[in-house]
Amino acid sequence: MASAREMRLRIKSVKNISQVTRALETVSASKVRKAINAVTATRSYATKAWQVLRHVAEQPGRDSLHPLLAHRKSVNNTLVVVVTGDRGLAGAYNSNVIRFTSQRFDSNPVPVKYIAVGRKGRDLMIRRGKKVIADFSNLPAAPSFADVSAIGRLAVEEFNSGAVDEVYLVYTDFVNMGRQIATVKKLLPLDLEGEGLVEDFGNKSTGPAAAYEYEPDMREILDEIIPRFTALQVYQAVLESQASEHAARMIAMRNATDNAKELVGALQLAYNKVRQQGITNDILDIVGGAEALAAK
Repeated sequence: MASAREMRLRIKSVKNISQVTRALETVSASKVRKAINAVTATRSYATKAWQVLRHVAEQPGRDSLHPLLAHRKSVNNTLVVVVTGDRGLAGAYNSNVIRFTSQRFDSNPVPVKYIAVGRKGRDLMIRRGKKVIADFSNLPAAPSFADVSAIGRLAVEEFNSGAVDEVYLVYTDFVNMGRQIATVKKLLPLDLEGEGLVEDFGNKSTGPAAAYEYEPDMREILDEIIPRFTALQVYQAVLESQASEHAARMIAMRNATDNAKELVGALQLAYNKVRQQGITNDILDIVGGAEALAAK
């Protein structure tokens, strides 16, 4: 059994750790509120942009409307944009994203290349031998569209150049504080298989989609909105992932603080037992010495 001094040092160490975890929980609670506000502010616009992309892709002759809508005759390479965090201490947040990505793409019939958004995801994928062609780490705490747009531009350039034939986006969808879901979305070319057209107010249309009228020029408009809306989906995914990361870290630090309190209680009880045992032994030694003197 450990000595009383060792028990005191361990109790002090656990208390110090609990102070750190409590501080991290407080910081994450502040950041998650800001992240949720950012997600809420942009989610409606990103959703409508996604609906516009899907509507455009449902137009007759979609392959001739824009190169980013055209399906390739054969798929020879796949690009996956994986969004994780730059820091740990968020429970299983980062490992869950990488595990989900591995389950989805390890058995892919064609070679897969990755764009890593977040240092933790990059390190985990490199450790597993994945081909990472680009790394976007140390994004601002509150990223703007300009901070993230380079990711979307790179994905569009890889697709336009013919280096890849399809692009997927893997991120964590923020549902609520206690639930975040790893999600995969096909960015390029836009895939509508199995999806009905979502009209305004969330109603689904089962009939043919109404054709858009473009002014002044269809090609000019599509050349502007399709790459921009594609990059917007990446931006929204980053915001969703940041909110999920802060929520996961807050919960993980809260659990760590609670566990530290329980451990301190258990160690304090063990320390009291050791201390009581030491006092009892000292009393026995004194009584034994007194009896020995009395016997003489």
